Amino acid sequence: MRTLLGLIAMGLAISVLGWSAVASAKETSPSLIIFNGKIFTSDMDHLYVQALAIRGTRIIAIGDSDAIKALGTARTRRIDLGGRTVIPGINDAHNHIEVHPTNLVEVGLQARNPTTTDLRKELPEAAAKAPKGALLEATISPAIFYDITVNRDFLDALLPNNPVMLVTITGHGMILNTAGLRAYGVAEDQKDPVGGRFERDAAGHLTGVVREYAGLDMARTAADAVPEAAAVQQLRETLDEAKAFGITTIQDMSNAMTPARAVALFEKVPAPIRLRVMRMPGTSVGSRNIDEGVGFPRHPSPLITVSGTKWMIDGVPIEGTFTPRDAVLLPPAPPFDDAFRNLPLTFPVTEIAAMLRESVANNDQLLVHVSGYLAAKAMLDAMDASGGPGFWRARRVRFEHGDGIFPDLYDRVKEYGIVVVQNPSHLMGFGVPGRPAFNVSQPVKSLLSAGIPVALGSDGPTNPYLNVLFATIHANHPSEAITREQAVVAYTLTSAYAEFTENDKGSIAVGKLADLAVLSQDIFTAPPSELPKTRAVLTLVGGKTVFDTHVLLSGQVRNPN
Repeated sequence: MRTLLGLIAMGLAISVLGWSAVASAKETSPSLIIFNGKIFTSDMDHLYVQALAIRGTRIIAIGDSDAIKALGTARTRRIDLGGRTVIPGINDAHNHIEVHPTNLVEVGLQARNPTTTDLRKELPEAAAKAPKGALLEATISPAIFYDITVNRDFLDALLPNNPVMLVTITGHGMILNTAGLRAYGVAEDQKDPVGGRFERDAAGHLTGVVREYAGLDMARTAADAVPEAAAVQQLRETLDEAKAFGITTIQDMSNAMTPARAVALFEKVPAPIRLRVMRMPGTSVGSRNIDEGVGFPRHPSPLITVSGTKWMIDGVPIEGTFTPRDAVLLPPAPPFDDAFRNLPLTFPVTEIAAMLRESVANNDQLLVHVSGYLAAKAMLDAMDASGGPGFWRARRVRFEHGDGIFPDLYDRVKEYGIVVVQNPSHLMGFGVPGRPAFNVSQPVKSLLSAGIPVALGSDGPTNPYLNVLFATIHANHPSEAITREQAVVAYTLTSAYAEFTENDKGSIAVGKLADLAVLSQDIFTAPPSELPKTRAVLTLVGGKTVFDTHVLLSGQVRNPN
């Protein structure tokens, strides 16, 4: 297996081939030429070209406009970009594509950091406007989660008839009323699954507080009950939004559905972009559901791949994994590094070792939710005890988030070939407004400087250009902000590397799939405040148009046959 440096060298070779490929490309005329643009290649040593040529599904030449146009024949379609910016298709490396109950009503609390008083006022108002029996869901602030008076009894008194679920901003904790517990199939004598908890009071009664894998299993039950037609429509809307942003690949942490159901629904949409379905099994009383999706076809259809398995080996600082709500302690002022330094594990270390063994037995990439330092170190220790760097480096174990990779772990993370997948929206709100939150947590720039591959995924707002903005601000740790160019490379080429597809996609190079997006503005020079307004005007997947606003028609010439 090639090292990352070897892959980079190969990428440079491909770029050079792109420049010399004009002559060879004449042997097979292009079906499409795109020219007169600012085309970002994601090759950091040669970032921009003016034009490219496509034949069928792949790029056959890149270079300057005159040379590429000369390759065309009477059958070649031509698009004049008029100076517009083109990027490789965005590859969202960490997404959760979900389906929701058809009676779900999302309640948007008005305050940025709502309080229990806000909740007491706004939930009944929302219920009064919602259809009878609607399932109400609201995202709550840490302040509400830490208020132990907000529980099942509180919500029962407030809304006895509507099922209600309050979800923390990270999704790792929930609070439900009695009707909500019933709606999600939680029985009064419900047992805790491995890695999850249905909390109880001193008398043994459910408090309505649900954590970690208990919540994941509960959400899976609700998603399974969504009728096929409704689920297909929801997924169609999700994928339509993605292609309008120029997203050509989504790597789906499939917590809401088994791989079999996810693939069946995506095929019915049908999926217009590439989808990687990654197993994210739940747990049951006494065990992890390790057999879910094992043996499922790797390539069930041309645009869908099933590979990889994800486990959450810790939680998040806001909920403190299983720490009691009134015992979650954050320092009164930054830095907040101890929140990540001391975050407890979700599973015992024996289970972490088992996850590694299973990934080898199934020849499957292992992805682990690693938020805190203890989880990062536990995974590295387990890898050290089960083969060491020489064995694991080629397997590209992924650390999703990696917030607690502190400087003393950088060398080990690099040595083991670990890919870190960060989510820019997580970098923007942990601390005191206007004050950096961390000294060492949430590294991004430092990981890149250490030679550690960093990919980007949403795990929050889908808009990739909003996420590019967040990555280049990094309000929690400004010295760890990266450039826009680095962010786009992380969102394209490194995201492809994170799924072993860097030889096929992720950059604009000869021989690679023609997955690309023409953008509404230049994301490399636009004012920061304008970045989130960016959309695709044209999105291609394998050379096929999947989204088109038709603004390029005036610059498009169709030669007669």
